[in-house]
This record gives sequence, C-alpha cells and structure tokens, in this order.
Amino acid sequence: FFLITGVLVCFQNSCQNKSKFGGFLREPQRFSRLEMNGFREKLLANLDKSKESDIRTQHAATKTDDEIEDILFQRYREELAGNARLKQVIERGKSSDTYRFIPQFHFELPKNSDGLAQKLREEARTLFLQKRSKELLDNNELKLLWSLLESHHSPPLMGEEQYINYENYCKVAGIAGEKFKRYLTASTFARLVVSSSYPGKISVMSLFNYAMRKVWLQQTRIGLSLYDYTGQGYLNESDLESYILELIPTFPQLEGLEKSFHSFYVCTTVRKFFFFLDPLRTGRIRIRDILTCTFLDDLLELRDEEIPKDAQEMNWFSAPSALSVYGHYLNLDKDHNGMLSKKELIGYGSGTLTPIFLDRVFAECLTYDGEMDYKTYLDFVLALENRSEPQSLHYLFRILDVEHKGYLTPFTLNYFFKGIQDEISAHRAEPVNFADVKDEIFDMVKPADPSRITLKDLIVSGHGETVVSILIEFHKFWAYENREVMVTDSTASNGEETHNL
Repeated sequence: FFLITGVLVCFQNSCQNKSKFGGFLREPQRFSRLEMNGFREKLLANLDKSKESDIRTQHAATKTDDEIEDILFQRYREELAGNARLKQVIERGKSSDTYRFIPQFHFELPKNSDGLAQKLREEARTLFLQKRSKELLDNNELKLLWSLLESHHSPPLMGEEQYINYENYCKVAGIAGEKFKRYLTASTFARLVVSSSYPGKISVMSLFNYAMRKVWLQQTRIGLSLYDYTGQGYLNESDLESYILELIPTFPQLEGLEKSFHSFYVCTTVRKFFFFLDPLRTGRIRIRDILTCTFLDDLLELRDEEIPKDAQEMNWFSAPSALSVYGHYLNLDKDHNGMLSKKELIGYGSGTLTPIFLDRVFAECLTYDGEMDYKTYLDFVLALENRSEPQSLHYLFRILDVEHKGYLTPFTLNYFFKGIQDEISAHRAEPVNFADVKDEIFDMVKPADPSRITLKDLIVSGHGETVVSILIEFHKFWAYENREVMVTDSTASNGEETHNL
C-alpha cells in the first residue's frame, strides 16, 4: 500500500505541471488561440461587401442563411489562398455526380502562404488534443481505480500480493464507469493472465501499473504532439529541442545546471534521439519511435529527487554525463575556437585512433572549414561509445566504405590496417601480417559473398564492433591481438590469489 501511495504521490507531483491538454508541458507559445465563436463572421467581414450582397441576392430564394454563409466562407478562402486545386475540385463536383457521393479523402498540407488554412489546422489539432486529454484518467481517478481493485481482489492472498479473477475484474469495470473501460478490456486481462503465476487471475499491482503506464504514454504523446506543427506524427530537430528545453525546469536533477549551458544540454540530449532513431539522416523522427524507445524513460528519470551517482554516470541525459561530454570537447579544443581539427580530435579516448580513420571522418562528416562542431562531435562520440549498435555500425561503415560501393573489400581492409601497422612500427612491436588479419575478419563475419563484407553482414555476424575496432584504433587492436595472453595472465593471477587465501 505504501509503495502504491508513493507512486501516486510521484504521479500527482508530475501532474502538477500538466497543461490543460493533459500533457506534462504547458502549451507552447507559438500556438495561436483562435476564438471559434464569431470566427466565421470575422472572416466574412473581410469579404468585399458588394460581392457579399450579390451572392446573398443570387441564392436568397434557394438557400438558407447557413448555406449562404458556407458559400461566402468558401469564396473568401479561395480568394485568400488562391487555391487553384480547390477550385478545380469544385468544378469537378459540378460536372460529375460521383463527387457528390464520394468524399475527398486526401487533403494536401496547406502552404505557408495560406495563412487561414494554417490557422484552421492549428485550431483543429489543438481541439483534438484537448479532447484526447480529457479522456485520460487524472490523479483522483487513478486513486479510485486502485481502491476498487483492492476492494475487489480475489482471495486468498498469494504471499503479500493481491490477485483478481475475471469475474471481479468485470465488476470493477462496471462500477468504475465509462471512462475506465478502455483500460479494463477483456484483451488487457488476457494479455496479463498469460504472464501470471496463478491461472485465471492477474496481479492487481500489474494491472494498476499497466493503467499508469498507459496514461503516462498517452500524456507524453499529447505533449510531444503539441510540437508536431504539421500533424504528420513526426518531430524535426528544432521541434524536439523546444520540447526538451521546456522540460528542463521540471527536472529536479537539472536544477543546478547553469542557464548558459542549457543550449548545450539540449543539443547533447537531442543528438542521442536523432542518432539512434534517425540513422538515415532524414531530419525527423516519428513520435511513435520516441515513445517506444527507452531514451524517454532515461530522460524522465531526472524527475526523481535522488538518483545514485553511478546511475547518473550511466545516464546520457544526466547533468554529470552531459557536463562530462562537453568538458571533454573543451579539453580537446586546444586553440579555444569552439571547433575541433583533426589534430585536436586525435586525442579523443585512448588517443590511438589512426590518422587514416580520422581523415575519413572529416571527409564524410559535416565540417566547417575543415573543423568539427559540437553537434558533429556528439555523433562521433555516440558511434564510438556504442559500436555494437546497428546505428553506430551504420555510421562507421559509411566512413570505412572508402569506395562508396556499399561493401568492404580486402583492399578496403588493407587501406585502414595500414594505419594500425604504422602504429605497430611506432611502438617497435612485432609486425602483423595483413593476410592473417583479413582471413580472421572474414572468418568472424562469414559474409554472404566471400569476397566482400556488407553492413548487413557486420550486423548479423555479431562481431561488427570487433571488426571495426581492430581497423580504426591501435589500442583496441592490441587488446584483441593479445587477448589470449591477457586471459592466461588473468587466470594465473586469480589462481595465485586463491592459493594465498
């Protein structure tokens, strides 16, 4: 009970920041608030009075006042927008009976020059989101749901956990009311009973957590949709930046963050979303993808008052993590011009990335006068810190694909391995034969075509991280080359410690 009470208190605290749309954010200032009362009259007031008089006279005998106003409204919209396509559709409707029965099912997005259509679209979306928000359970209704589930649980208790059978589940759905039925459906019970430890019963806690999670997801979707100005279900980079910027004041974990750093924090946060959810660099990501990935959960963990230090360090979105990433960027920037050159970037990480690889990074990635900005640096960091992820392999494969053929050949592998061989010579280590390395790489990947390696081959093999690392970073290659010696030394060390004990 105390656990649930704590959850409800946290939920209530979160809900205090809700907008009237039910999301966690207040409504963006950019949304215009058109008053629908008298809206038609204001538009008609802009129409030429002589034209209005002619139209009213023409249709006075055959049309009602409302129908005449519809004609006037449509005429004004045509004049304002100059929409030739709309006129064409109207003419077709006059000449073809099918247009009277088959409604138009596709409407193009209004042009930026069509101010009226833009405002109408904004107003329609706002009203729609407001309606969807009212359908969500508020804090008091969630408390009521918990109370009903607790009072209708099916005895006996299974340990300390309460369970409910389908009969009592239906009773709760009937008592709770219409608003709760979407959360208490037969399919919901069926999904939860599959994972239940007791046949025919589901955990009350699991059901309540499901309802809480569903409400949270819907609230978050509404909050994100407020920034989707086209209404297409996507957010571009500036949209997501606005969303994150307005979230910052609601995070206790970011209270100590200086305002001057907010823009860098937003950039750091947004880049992770776009790096992993938009690997093809389309410039937009689906709201659905944002909701289903784990990044949003990590981000909203910052609402907690207390987070362990190790958890903060592991969370990309935490203040310590963001400050650390930006601090490393500043440390690399030796000339303090806010950009990184190839000479400066070579100090990244272990400092053993090969010059050949860095040359390719600057050739393929966006740079300004041959130098890398913070946003490009973030993509670079995310790729190297998550080398096993498909998105990172996609980023690195593009750099490795020197010939832009969509696959790697022995020539390509040799091109990058020369950088490793140069480092081996510089450290006066025993030379390594490229043919042996090439054979080992092809044995690991087992490509569909034995003469080339594609991105798909790398991902499917599960060894993409290893292959990339031994081609671009001497430190990683040396660790891989001496892995058996390291394992032997580690085993011997553990055996000696055991003997001493």
